[in-house]
Amino acid sequence: MSNYHIKHLEEYYQVYRKSVNNPESFWEEIAEEHFLWRKKWNQVLKWDFDTPEITWFEGAKLNITENCIDRHLATRGDKTAIIFEPNNPDESAEHITYRQLYERVNKFANVLRDQGIKKGDRVCIYLPMIPELAISVLACARIGAIHSVVFAGFSANALATRINDSSCKIVITSDGSFRGAKTIDYWLQPLLDAASEEGKAEVMDAEDPLFILYTSGSTGKPKGMVHTTGGYMVYTAYTFKNVFQYREEDVYWCTADIGWITGHSYIVYGPLCNGATTVMFEGVPSYPDFGRFWEVVAKHNVNQFYTAPTAIRALAKEGVELVEKHDLSSLKVLGTVGEPINEEAWHWYDDNVGKRKAPIVDTWWQTETGGIMITPIAFATPTKPTYATLPFIGIQPALLDENGTEIQGNQVDGRLCIKFPWPSIARTIWGNHQRYKDTYFSAYKNMYFTGDGALRDEVGYYRITGRVDDVIIVSGHNLGTAPIEDTINEHPAVAESAIVGFPHDIKGNALYGYVTLKETGESRNHDNLRTEINQLITEQIGPIAKLDKIQFTDGLPKTRSGKIMRRILRKIASNDMSNLGDTSTLLNPEVVEAIMDNAL
Repeated sequence: MSNYHIKHLEEYYQVYRKSVNNPESFWEEIAEEHFLWRKKWNQVLKWDFDTPEITWFEGAKLNITENCIDRHLATRGDKTAIIFEPNNPDESAEHITYRQLYERVNKFANVLRDQGIKKGDRVCIYLPMIPELAISVLACARIGAIHSVVFAGFSANALATRINDSSCKIVITSDGSFRGAKTIDYWLQPLLDAASEEGKAEVMDAEDPLFILYTSGSTGKPKGMVHTTGGYMVYTAYTFKNVFQYREEDVYWCTADIGWITGHSYIVYGPLCNGATTVMFEGVPSYPDFGRFWEVVAKHNVNQFYTAPTAIRALAKEGVELVEKHDLSSLKVLGTVGEPINEEAWHWYDDNVGKRKAPIVDTWWQTETGGIMITPIAFATPTKPTYATLPFIGIQPALLDENGTEIQGNQVDGRLCIKFPWPSIARTIWGNHQRYKDTYFSAYKNMYFTGDGALRDEVGYYRITGRVDDVIIVSGHNLGTAPIEDTINEHPAVAESAIVGFPHDIKGNALYGYVTLKETGESRNHDNLRTEINQLITEQIGPIAKLDKIQFTDGLPKTRSGKIMRRILRKIASNDMSNLGDTSTLLNPEVVEAIMDNAL
């Protein structure tokens, strides 16, 4: 029998060694013993990071929704699959059993079929956090359509870009949300009423695409990461069970939106594949007050709570009174996701929410990885504030120097790469495999480059130190600088711009914009210009990409080849001007002093 549920540190090391010494037989055991397949694979793994081409469980046939729903009906049909907690705390929560989920997913799947959607078609889903979002995702998977969920906070332009890039055949949306109006799509309801509650699941190949999810790129156009069916299912289910130590009777809550990878993997697919009860929350942590998260935890006796450091910092700022009002004794495991957590927030979370009894699993992973990669395993791995600790089972990290040489030993830092494929790795970028290769596999030979830096301490624990490219993590969201700069530069008064991140107490990082104006814009009121620039960003990308600070400059520091020296701009934005490094090689070193003198 495979070790599907790891219980202590010694067992972790034993299973980890097995998973890296013989990955194929390890993942074959996990897949064979714990999942439902229509046909077994011909080969567990084929891979070449140079091409790059990666396949897991090639030739296997399955449908992921049969693993998420159908196989639970006999033993868990009346168990709650999804608890929907609405925006308004005065409204009753909705409990959807596995049997009801089966019926609602089939109804929606039959509606999609009746609308001409078939296997391989792309379906865009642009919905708030309501049950229909999870049901839409599963309905697409049931009929073999490839879902592309777009976060409901994105602008019309950002939505259109994603619809067009993947040539979506249909868009599932609503006429509002409870940051505003009602949430039910009235045009869909008559179709659902007429649809059958039964329906066959499309038989899929393990390597058939399951979904496309867009993530910000450092060179402008968003990247449509493609995740396939079999390997993604196995890895997300296995990580969920172990990282959070989920038990049959537990209630699990991830506060993320299904518009992000966290929601895909750890609200929908990972939990449901394990027959879990997963909470979906429509609201925000501050409504009707900053005690809402803790009220929901107490209301539903939540056992595992997974949220972002941004949310923790915002809640910590409000003090502990709102936490202490609620009974949080049900909590067994706490988790963080989206960005590294700072030490102050870690201790606040541990002391006041977990009462030093619920281990914090500080998880590191990416849209591209599909599942958690470096993390403590609750109750097995001793935790350390700000450290993601150890690689998950099967994950082989490496730290490289700038020349691509692997740095051995402990108490070192470098660029974080992965040496061997894992089942949930994204297979390509939709419509642009060359970009996939260039972005992740060209920097270092035979390595997946994460884009992050990391350090490894004296016992081998990893701490993620942040992005080494031009993507900034703001409130857990990856924001590429290029599309924001492109948007700013569309303003008629703007000549050029550069965006960098700077530390922020709540968001982790916030955006600092250096903007050079055209001659015609120099006489404009600067406060008005700042408002107009942020309005343009909101319209083109969304409010999450707005700039916290905008400094108008006479120019930007550039190399003689014309490259903006962002390293210097980051230092100034962070108010760290003690050592800007050598500026003599700049084309225009005089602008650095002027920028420093006028820094915000």
